[in-house]
Amino acid sequence: MKNITPYGVFVELAPGIGGMIHISDLSWLKRFNHPSEYTKVGQHIDVMILGIDKDNRKLQLGHKQLEEDPWNALEETFSVGSVHEGLVIRKDDKGAIVQLPYGLEGFAPNRHLNKEDGKQVQADETAPFMVIEFDRNEKRIVLSHTRIWEQVKTEEKEAAKKEARVDADKTRKAVKNIQSKVEKPTLGDLGALASIKEKLKQEEKDQNQGGEGAAH
Repeated sequence: MKNITPYGVFVELAPGIGGMIHISDLSWLKRFNHPSEYTKVGQHIDVMILGIDKDNRKLQLGHKQLEEDPWNALEETFSVGSVHEGLVIRKDDKGAIVQLPYGLEGFAPNRHLNKEDGKQVQADETAPFMVIEFDRNEKRIVLSHTRIWEQVKTEEKEAAKKEARVDADKTRKAVKNIQSKVEKPTLGDLGALASIKEKLKQEEKDQNQGGEGAAH
């Protein structure tokens, strides 16, 4: 390493021959605010030649390209909706950088750091985070701690509503069952009463006919 700038590092491959590694080509997984977070002047680093500018005698170099891009394999592990333990390693007004398993880093916007008790997840604190966005092309993972407990509350409300609907259905069925049991004997009683009335009428009629025959 010969020199470090905010946007990359200059590397000397041989006397008079050098090139630059852009800050985005240092690591597949980590995002650096400054290359000095990854390396320092005088340190040796393995590089891959990505491009050659013959006219300006410059080489475009990369370091992360020496390894296979792990984001293809990580997409399934860190799918949207999955929850992982994360350590907040940096925090500012916009949000927090969260260290995830496998050396991966994600970003949690400020509003997604809110806890259920009204406080926020702080730097150097470990907490569960839900993946709400995974962008393999941009190498970006967006996280939320807030979404976890909000989702639990929503699920509890839905479960309570479902239970209330089930109870209401059971109550309606029970009422109908009671009504059917009450109505059946009532109808039966009415039928029996009508039968008795008809029988009494017939007996009265027979008696009247019998009385008329005796008179003759």
